[in-house]
Amino acid sequence: MAGGVVALDNDWLAARLREGPGPLADRTRGLVAEAAADRPLSERLAGAAARALDSALSVGASRAAALDLLAADALVTLALEAVAEERPADLAAFALGLRGGKRPA
Repeated sequence: MAGGVVALDNDWLAARLREGPGPLADRTRGLVAEAAADRPLSERLAGAAARALDSALSVGASRAAALDLLAADALVTLALEAVAEERPADLAAFALGLRGGKRPA
């Protein structure tokens, strides 16, 4: 993926996180930064959501899991929004894939 596309993706994400709580926005950005830059934004967001959920589950039922649970929720929402913009005809299949446990990279 070209650097210009990544910069546009970063701008897209920044615009959506601007109004959110700082710690949640920071965690969300950090999870997305760990994703492979050669994947479409929607898949990077979905993969980041899966990593956030895995992290929350590894902590167990405690307050320590809260930030990762909130990040997972935000990232799934953002992934759906991104795919709706990238390729709207694929939105239903993408959503079903998330629901079915298919984990993009």
